[in-house]
Amino acid sequence: MNPPEHRRITDLGTLKAISHPLRMRLYRALFTARTATASQLADQVDEAVSLVSYHLRKLADHGLIEEAENRSSDGRERWWRPSSYGFSIHDEDMRDAPELVAANTAFSRTVEAQRGEMQARFLDERHTWSAEWRTASTSSEWLPRLTAPELAALAAELDAVVKKYDQRARAAEEAGDTEGRENVAVHINGFPYRA
Repeated sequence: MNPPEHRRITDLGTLKAISHPLRMRLYRALFTARTATASQLADQVDEAVSLVSYHLRKLADHGLIEEAENRSSDGRERWWRPSSYGFSIHDEDMRDAPELVAANTAFSRTVEAQRGEMQARFLDERHTWSAEWRTASTSSEWLPRLTAPELAALAAELDAVVKKYDQRARAAEEAGDTEGRENVAVHINGFPYRA
């Protein structure tokens, strides 16, 4: 069974739950793995299994992840998966609730800090990747002058392109085509600024 499309987060409890740095790391690792146990995720995030299990239950309490079909031969380990194909947070859901605005700011800062760490790790380890991967990696900055509707349209188009490639890759993996595939992070930020 495939999880449904994006979940739109509109409540304070869920927003606070995913804002926790370890929970966000666990969610990202689980999204990448598709399904995993607390033990597998604990190895990835270098934390104790008991702590990871606790945080996975908190994510499940808020409907961000759910139990997956058990893959253990002895049936003792609990398997998890994301409950949707990602999630989204929209400004219009926060406007009249200062506590949601504050929680969204905390969440956004957590995500941006972790993205920065991922990028810095790649830069530090770039030499360990093949020439093909080093050439394929990209880092760009554009500074166009746009209207708010143009920025929204650009964001929607970029989202659609990345989603198309992700879904194509997921289908290929399900068909057994895993040759040469690596986890890839695509971070896109678009925001107004004053010079």
